[in-house]
Amino acid sequence: MSVSPSPRTGIARLLAASTIGTTIEFYDFFLYATAAATVFNKVFFPTTDPLTGVLLAVVTYALGFAARPIGGVVFGHLGDRQGRKRALVLSLLLMGGSTFAIGLLPTYASVGVLAPLLLVTLRLVQGFSLGGEWGGAVLLVAESGSRERRGFWAAWPQTGGPLGNLLSTGVLAVLSITMSEAQFINWGWRLPFLLSAVLIVIGLWVRTTVEESPLFLEARASAEAAHTAAPIRRVLIGNWRNVLITTFARAGENAIFYTFATFLVIYVTTHLQQPRSLALNALTIASVVQTAGILASGALSDRIGRRPVAIAGALSAGVWSFVFFALVEQKTFAAVLLAVSVGLLLHAMVVGAQAAFFSELFGTNVRYSGASIGYQLGSVLGGSLAPIIGVWLLKTYGSGTPVAIYLVAMTLLTVTAMLLAPETRARDLRTVDTSSPR
Repeated sequence: MSVSPSPRTGIARLLAASTIGTTIEFYDFFLYATAAATVFNKVFFPTTDPLTGVLLAVVTYALGFAARPIGGVVFGHLGDRQGRKRALVLSLLLMGGSTFAIGLLPTYASVGVLAPLLLVTLRLVQGFSLGGEWGGAVLLVAESGSRERRGFWAAWPQTGGPLGNLLSTGVLAVLSITMSEAQFINWGWRLPFLLSAVLIVIGLWVRTTVEESPLFLEARASAEAAHTAAPIRRVLIGNWRNVLITTFARAGENAIFYTFATFLVIYVTTHLQQPRSLALNALTIASVVQTAGILASGALSDRIGRRPVAIAGALSAGVWSFVFFALVEQKTFAAVLLAVSVGLLLHAMVVGAQAAFFSELFGTNVRYSGASIGYQLGSVLGGSLAPIIGVWLLKTYGSGTPVAIYLVAMTLLTVTAMLLAPETRARDLRTVDTSSPR
């Protein structure tokens, strides 16, 4: 029996649930990233050298990425066996709880080394939960919409990244305007973390109202009859090549984002000695541009293919990185806004085309596991290392040019992976060959 795709009203509800959920989860994750670049070095890692303190704070930020592949394995298994919806609800609960708890942590001044240890623990929980978020959110939409517009539908959950970043930087920008630097360092930084409790309640309410993926329900019935092997085994044995393609294609994309967004805050505040608001205000506006770019790129990938859009965006981002630092060096709001807006728009071309692409590489019974594991391994290779390498290069050479060279190398990973992959936009998700053992 074939399960028909959800009607337009069902798609609209799925888009809302997936996008709101990813927005909240990325708000939590990016809030930590921004706080690590601006305040955690003072609150949890006080040192006499500002860049050293920032480097330590960014290392804790990177630890969240280390837990993401583990989350991808666990939530991938849960999502492929028990359903996309159940995995998504659990990931949202874990992310929200850990983020709220960060807002209650004691500082280094009050409890010493225990403070950064607690921070690291909660960051690991954040990373673990986010490891299961992306796969479920994208698949719930991709498996319920029409093939002809799958790129556009799947791009909606991807907007959770810039929208979450927009929300987190927006909240921090408001706080930077309404309170002094001393007030923000002493207690103001806690408010955005505590706010996540309200957002989680909204997200859970929306997610519990959606239907399960029709393709998952169809595939689960078939899998139960066939007694198939565990998803992780099927992925590693029968789909390892697609996992590697996903990993390297994602790595460059993630490095682009974290260089143009997270590292920008570090570069402006620490290297250029400019106010935090210069970077945060520019990022807030640029995130709106990025959101529109993701949806447009997803729609364009339905017309000309996933590979051409992603490759064009990656190559252009590598070239733009040199212009990016030259503009930021001008220290004017207009120059910084132009630098980050174009940078995030080029990133949008890559990420907008890749959502459906990653989904189309795997069969339904292993799609959550395969896409999540590859995606999160790419996050470790790209996103976790980009700010650390960027800070190290900046500390060593005192210039943004080596960072731009590093970003070019990362974008070439994405270009190579996309060139080695087949074009997938015409694939029927019901008939993708998993090539997996029983």
